[in-house]
Amino acid sequence: MIRVALIALAFFALTLLLLPFQLIGLAFDLRLQRSIPHLYHRILCALIGVRIREVGVRSTASPALILSNHVSWLDISVVSALSPVVFVAKSEVAGWPLLGWLAKLQRTVFINRQARHQTGAATSEIAGRLLGGDAVVLFAEGTSSDGNRVLPFRSALVGAVHHALGNTTQHTSITVQPMSLAYIGFGGVPMGRALRERVAWYGDADLMPHLMRVLASGAVDVTVSWGEAVAYDRRADRKAIAREAEKSVRRMTAAALRAAPPAMPAASEQPLPEPA
Repeated sequence: MIRVALIALAFFALTLLLLPFQLIGLAFDLRLQRSIPHLYHRILCALIGVRIREVGVRSTASPALILSNHVSWLDISVVSALSPVVFVAKSEVAGWPLLGWLAKLQRTVFINRQARHQTGAATSEIAGRLLGGDAVVLFAEGTSSDGNRVLPFRSALVGAVHHALGNTTQHTSITVQPMSLAYIGFGGVPMGRALRERVAWYGDADLMPHLMRVLASGAVDVTVSWGEAVAYDRRADRKAIAREAEKSVRRMTAAALRAAPPAMPAASEQPLPEPA
């Protein structure tokens, strides 16, 4: 519990320290609004003890839509720690205490998956982020899984690619890149199927007990794998895009879960990132 309390104190101190800079970035539409969340989550991962191994390279092409599987609330910090991104989240997240507020500060796009008539507005907003230069991360399964498998990808929001191309004359294609998240170690122990639910947050699991358990673990090892980035034009079919990305994410996730956890330094030995 002492470890959890110390992490909580550091979290609030970090949030209060960087909050004014993020508000300034949002108010004046500065690049700061992208770099602050990136720095924030890098430090959070170091505090929690999240150790990230990357396989492959993220494309630098723009506009870029990243299609990923979804395992845990930790996914947000893991992906944000690697590069500045914007997420697409269900509308309920906006109302969560503290976490919803943080998501808004990171310029998250909120969607109501139960109201199909709102899909068009959501895809238009995603398109706006893409054309504004943001890399947009879409958890294409539509929900989180147990971390041992990848659920079918939904294609409805992939239509943002077509919306983006329809609203600009500057881009003839948008790059779509698959990304896999695989949690392979927990508390310094290689994670098998039975242990993976310790990190995976899915179903009806309560957030706070799960969060406390993860914070008390001491270390979480995760492999982030990048698939082949493909440029799609307006002729591309959204269902085909989702299908190909799903195949790639399934393959990368299976490979990461089969592989032995790499030797990594202890969380305390990892250097903290330099301020932006």
